[in-house]
Amino acid sequence: MFGFFKSLFTKHGIIQDEKDPMKKYLIVGLGNIGDEYAETRHNIGFKVLDEVAQANDFTFETAKLGDIGSYKIKGRTIICLKPSTYMNRSGKALKYWMDKENIPQSNVLVITDDINLPFGTIRIKTKGSNGGHNGLKDIELFLQTILYNRYRFGVGADFGKGRQVEYVLGQWDDEEKALLPERLKKSTEIINSFVLAGIARTMNQYNNT
Repeated sequence: MFGFFKSLFTKHGIIQDEKDPMKKYLIVGLGNIGDEYAETRHNIGFKVLDEVAQANDFTFETAKLGDIGSYKIKGRTIICLKPSTYMNRSGKALKYWMDKENIPQSNVLVITDDINLPFGTIRIKTKGSNGGHNGLKDIELFLQTILYNRYRFGVGADFGKGRQVEYVLGQWDDEEKALLPERLKKSTEIINSFVLAGIARTMNQYNNT
């Protein structure tokens, strides 16, 4: 009996529920590791998950290919992943944890920055092109499809020709910093909605809000 209960948990506190994988979700925030990237536009995925951790009182632990944390809501387990593989190898970490935790692709949500959307614009989709985003390119490579859920957080495109990399790896300006807290709080609502209400209802409720 003790062995059964012990098998339900990993050393990172993630519940192993092989009988009902539909109750487990993987939320992947894209970003780059290192203090120099922490407050950059490209790291909005990490920043959103840090907000989720604070709102749900859990911490991240370093594990294979990323930092992992989890929480429960209404009988569902939400596993949050911040890949440590750097942006252009995000797919490797996503696929590893999706397979390890037996999570169906329909229960995966990827959070990414998007220069094609004005700052703070929310766009949730079930498919689409990578838009030149290296993290999404790698995810497509590992999943072998463009049919996966993604939450695109607009960071704007206020940069000159040839300065895209400098812009996305640059830090938020003062106006963006002032507006971020509300957008981050909204992001935690979106993740819980994805888990509890499903992707279709979440898109209808939050897109372009």
